Amino acid sequence: MPTLSVFMDVPLAQKLEGSLLKTYKQDNCPNKIFLAFRVCMTSEGHPWVSSVVPKIRLQIAYDPSLNYEYVPVKGMKSFTEASLKLLFGKHSQAIVENRVGGVHTVGDNGAFQLGAQFLKIWCKDSQIVYIISSQKEPYGLVFQDMGFTVCEYSFWDSKQLCVDSNVLLDVVEQAPHGCIFVIGNIGDCNLTQSQWARLMASMKSKQIFPFFDIPNQGLSTGDLEEDTGFLEYFVSQGFEFFCSQSLSKTFGIYDEGVGILVVVALNNQLLLCVLSQLMKLTQALWLNPPTMGARIITSVLCNPALQEEWKQSLKGLVENIMLIKEKVKEKLRLLGTPGSWDHITDQNGPHSYLGLNSQQVEYLVKKKHIYLPKNGRINFTCINACNIDYITQSINEAVLSTKGSE
Repeated sequence: MPTLSVFMDVPLAQKLEGSLLKTYKQDNCPNKIFLAFRVCMTSEGHPWVSSVVPKIRLQIAYDPSLNYEYVPVKGMKSFTEASLKLLFGKHSQAIVENRVGGVHTVGDNGAFQLGAQFLKIWCKDSQIVYIISSQKEPYGLVFQDMGFTVCEYSFWDSKQLCVDSNVLLDVVEQAPHGCIFVIGNIGDCNLTQSQWARLMASMKSKQIFPFFDIPNQGLSTGDLEEDTGFLEYFVSQGFEFFCSQSLSKTFGIYDEGVGILVVVALNNQLLLCVLSQLMKLTQALWLNPPTMGARIITSVLCNPALQEEWKQSLKGLVENIMLIKEKVKEKLRLLGTPGSWDHITDQNGPHSYLGLNSQQVEYLVKKKHIYLPKNGRINFTCINACNIDYITQSINEAVLSTKGSE
């Protein structure tokens, strides 16, 4: 008699992101190009790694004094402290008043997993989560799986080809009292002082709890302080909030996913209570976080010379991204490609929208073997001297081929 499987009723899950890469790998065209890598790439087509990382890896490997015992549930204290100083600045009001802390988390989504668990238990009146970013974020699934009602919005206007900061302001003003706001890439909104005042006034009056996402501090503008300066607005206005901080991308240690769930409370006593509950939850989630990525980051941030070298390598990467965008825009202009392409250079960071519609994207994938997401948001570090002419010429053809059908 055949044995019935306990997994008989388990269906195949909906295809996860990655099918585009699979299609790309199966393509036999010698000129195929992939523009959707998550990591920053070098001009040689390899993942970018900060110049300080290989040195630190060697130091760690040959350091006889290192203790490889399990770290505490809260994680590496030195890593948390160094990361918080980088995020807020060592003279931050929250740090001086000892009302900011953090828990060492696992991977890119670990902070959201931990934060969502806490909010589900301790903020039972806040079961609606608004996620606002320039793109669809993966942590929406985390909140959905926890049983939250999730509403997602993008402040990228695909018709006007620009960031529409009014989307953020309008959603906040329409949101119900006591909800949770997960905000990614808020620095890209370029809010004016009056808009910041309006945003925080609305959030305060409605007791909205902010949960910020800082996945790549420094990669947006090249200035570490400028990329996170908005946090001080919320600190100075007396907000309590969570923040997911990940430094893996800015060091180029993508396989060492590590981060922090940052907590800002009204006072130290409240902070300690929240951290104690978070540590209790981590025991069920991962118990002890891995330390390799944390050791690398801490070694750099706690050494002024290495930190300066890291900052310069990061600045060089951002300058190269800006240069690539300028070249793409200029080549499209010289080709006479219809439309304005200023939106390419108006956006910050390695991942930005090309401003193509679905037909144009399909043309590039099927006709030119250039693989990019359906929304046209590409990784500009995938463009280099060897492929930029082919890519821009193909974009020009795609725009011209669909112009009559618009």
